[in-house]
Amino acid sequence: MVLLTTLVFRQWAAFGSAISLTEAQRLELVTLVASDAEAKKQFQTLRREADASIRDHGQPIARIYTAGRLEADPLKAKSLASLGDMKKLNALGFSYAVTSNSACSASARRIIINWAKINQPAGIPIDDTKLEPLFVAYDLTRSTFSAGERVTVEDWLRKIARLELQSALTNSVTARNNWNSHRLKVVGLIGFLLDDADLIADAVEGFKSQVEANIYSDGSSFDFHQRDALHYHCYDLEPLLVLAVTARENGIDLYHYRSPSGASLAKSVEFLVPYCDGTRTHAEWVHTKIKFDRARGEAGEKGFSPGSAFHPREARGVLELASFFDESYTPLAVRLYDNGAAHYPSWQAVLNRVRK
Repeated sequence: MVLLTTLVFRQWAAFGSAISLTEAQRLELVTLVASDAEAKKQFQTLRREADASIRDHGQPIARIYTAGRLEADPLKAKSLASLGDMKKLNALGFSYAVTSNSACSASARRIIINWAKINQPAGIPIDDTKLEPLFVAYDLTRSTFSAGERVTVEDWLRKIARLELQSALTNSVTARNNWNSHRLKVVGLIGFLLDDADLIADAVEGFKSQVEANIYSDGSSFDFHQRDALHYHCYDLEPLLVLAVTARENGIDLYHYRSPSGASLAKSVEFLVPYCDGTRTHAEWVHTKIKFDRARGEAGEKGFSPGSAFHPREARGVLELASFFDESYTPLAVRLYDNGAAHYPSWQAVLNRVRK
């Protein structure tokens, strides 16, 4: 009951708020984009993508196939081509938030509805996690959907969440690794998006269990040790951080949650920092226990060669999301982009600013 009490007093607005922006944050974003050159530059990139997608209807696919497949797999290639819609939706959603241009919301609405009608989720976290931009775009444009359209979209979203939860019960192998981190992100985002108390509770309690099962007291992760790769440490943390940011925006602090063993998401970010600031290095994949990792290396996929050095830029997403909670990570995150920006090297950095 304490968990849900924080939701009772939430102030909902026409422009999202569950997983994207409150109305106050949206207005601050409009001001920032108009007044700051770096923020404006980041928005202009999104706006160009949105303008190019104004007449788009999307390329939804009946079933996403990316998990556990090599890049050369035809099904994966087809899925990734279809998932190009996510970049368009990210641009359309935030362009609508900043400009209130109805053409942006109309295009986003068409694409989202087509995905809801065509896509058949299968409860695979690594596939469903790629729909995050669609969830956010729906939150930003939901006020433009008719009641019937909302039913179509939200029934599909609930099906995604339901199948994810079912897969956690039937696949014990993925109950503690990065798959579960992505599963919890998907369930949590949908829960907050739809103001579904049961899904929110599942995600919050699942997060706590995942911290205990996946993160060790020194901050290292199960995936880091299983794969011998910081690449997977990052891939494990990013979805948990996305969920933690959303939870904080809804009055729940997951970032600082400490498990009975002393593990926490905050400590796991700290574990990564020495490998990003030049203090330490790590040779990736040398002792991985996963056959698929070796297969990717043998296939020549970039970044998967045994012994290849972890590159700090792979941690940019983690550090930017963590900067929402701890601004001391911001300078390192900015440095890793190396694009000349002093404050806003990416759109995520802009969003961090208005969410403070």
